[in-house]
Amino acid sequence: MFKRLRADLEAAKRNDPAARNKFEILLTYSGVHALSWHRWANFLYRIHLKLLARMTSQFAKFLTGIEIHPAAKIEGGVFIDHGMGVVIGETAEVKSGVVIYQGVTLGGTGKEKGKRHPTIEKDVIISAGAKVLGGFTVGEGAKIGAGAVVLKEVPPHATVVGVPGRVVRIRGEKPDLLQEKTDPNAEEIRALKCRIHKLEAALEKLTGEKFECTKEELFPVPAEGEKDEENASEENGNE
Repeated sequence: MFKRLRADLEAAKRNDPAARNKFEILLTYSGVHALSWHRWANFLYRIHLKLLARMTSQFAKFLTGIEIHPAAKIEGGVFIDHGMGVVIGETAEVKSGVVIYQGVTLGGTGKEKGKRHPTIEKDVIISAGAKVLGGFTVGEGAKIGAGAVVLKEVPPHATVVGVPGRVVRIRGEKPDLLQEKTDPNAEEIRALKCRIHKLEAALEKLTGEKFECTKEELFPVPAEGEKDEENASEENGNE
């Protein structure tokens, strides 16, 4: 436990330019306090004192604003910067060198059993407000942008941004990804047009009639009475 505490202090000193010395970090950094309480809660959980472990984790949440389930596996050398609002779920695994900022959630996506929280590999940076949801792995050295919602596996050394999260860089270079070349709306319209053409061909075989839309049917022009009603409603709206 003390070995991991030393690693946590070193991680805080290394990642926070405002940190002056380890003694100050030990006394004032809520992220270090939360991890220390978690080590004790995790020990209680592993020896089957689960209620006491949960009470310990909730007490730590009250003190620090950081909620970590006692069963979560967190290695030494993790740095939670500021930390208010951080939530780490039961089956989450966090490796050494990871930096987590405030408002981050390492959560699940439902009520499924088994591994439902993410595994965060070494040296990952998860920026403020990011949500990593699911039982997948975030690869070593990856960076998650602020406010991103990550729902699938992240390759090593990738940068992920957006909602839902998408990879925009791998090792600093823009990847040639299919996700950036496809438009879901265009794909759906193309599929609908294909189905309509097939239905029209089947109807032509059954009825012997050819189905074609006139220009007026495609672009209907409102009648004179309808035009007057539209103009009147616009005028009323302007008033």
